[in-house]
Amino acid sequence: MNRPLIAIAALSLAAIILSTVVLLRSGMTPATQGGKADIEETVRTLLREHPEIVDEALRVIMEKRRRAEEERQRLNLKAKAKELNEDPGSVVGGNPAGDVFMVEFFDYNCPYCKRSHESVRNLVAEDGDIRLVYKEYPILGDNSVIAAQAALAARVQGKYIAFHNALMTHKGRLNKVTVMAVAEATGLDMARLKRDMTGPGIAAILSRTRALAKALEITGTPAYVIGDRLIPGAVDAASLKALIAEVREDKENF
Repeated sequence: MNRPLIAIAALSLAAIILSTVVLLRSGMTPATQGGKADIEETVRTLLREHPEIVDEALRVIMEKRRRAEEERQRLNLKAKAKELNEDPGSVVGGNPAGDVFMVEFFDYNCPYCKRSHESVRNLVAEDGDIRLVYKEYPILGDNSVIAAQAALAARVQGKYIAFHNALMTHKGRLNKVTVMAVAEATGLDMARLKRDMTGPGIAAILSRTRALAKALEITGTPAYVIGDRLIPGAVDAASLKALIAEVREDKENF
């Protein structure tokens, strides 16, 4: 049985199963429609003669679900585009006028964020046309919150990205002592940093990011938004580059 016929048979089987489920949920049985025996015999014959269509039917159903989920995610991302790309509390790196925007949700104590940091940094530098939006999403405890507060406070002194890179490349977990040590080594005014960390503006930024992550169903770090795609978890440089190429191609074909 060739693959096109398998696919047709799989779709037929899926349609039969779905129609049966609909009838049962509506309170009617296939028997009341005069077709129970025919349905059962059709299913038995299909399975007996071509058992491989079960796998194909499942594949078809799962693919439809995957596409529906992707579409739901894209609509959700579109609805949240302003919060993702235009929040005045989020630092923008790379090329602010880039043709593709990339948003990164991260935690300074997340080992996967640290592992991906260099790949993301190099990709943005090499590409030259990516707008990178930084979203502190401290989900790994109080020490992560302290690191995020310090990073956001460093914006006032114009040292956010330098401090961000230093925190991401710091070996081992960060706590208040190590965060302050990294800040001092980065050349920050420590008295001013400590004052700015406790400002209501920083608390508001973190609160907005948490709300945005919740709305997008982001539960871990790192997570990336590239154009209209949400990518949860660490991704290697080659995969990120391929995704960015896909986004650009989609824009050209739109």
